[in-house]
Amino acid sequence: MASQKRITKTNTLPKTKRGKIADRSTAPNPQELAECMNNPPEGISVALPNDSDVHRWHVTISGPPGTAYAGGTFGLVVTLPAEYPFKAPTVRFSTRVYHPNVTNDSLGSICLGVLKAENWKPASKMLGVLEAVRALLAEPQPDDPLENHIADEYKRDRAQFDKNARAHTAKYARGPPSFAAAAKETTTRAP
Repeated sequence: MASQKRITKTNTLPKTKRGKIADRSTAPNPQELAECMNNPPEGISVALPNDSDVHRWHVTISGPPGTAYAGGTFGLVVTLPAEYPFKAPTVRFSTRVYHPNVTNDSLGSICLGVLKAENWKPASKMLGVLEAVRALLAEPQPDDPLENHIADEYKRDRAQFDKNARAHTAKYARGPPSFAAAAKETTTRAP
């Protein structure tokens, strides 16, 4: 009888900070990341600030043409939880933006239906999320605001809203986006 070779597969998954082997279920789908990085939607680019952390993405969005955000470059920080895709990612603007559905502060929280826990589906794709964020810049949803006064202005005085959004874009969204404030905020808020 010929000798049989025993084939063993080594675990090549990265180790966690505590030295334990990372569970494959906690890593995002590498194909989804590659698709977002190599074939992003128009006006969007995706980068990893740290190649060893696939749970944190830096996204750059160009302001949609024909909007008050045109010509601006906006940064987003996407954080994929360990439970992704079963739990929605956290998506925040690192660039300040004058918008009814984005908090007008350094947190940059976004009110977007697809990101709400009750609407998130494991089959949801990050490409769709990124497209939805860019679409939100093109078409705000003033009936589901985070900033009520901006939503009221959008509904009642669109010209003034556009003027204020353009001024905010000129002040905060010229040149490459900074992700430093968002990184600091995430670090200080982590458990």
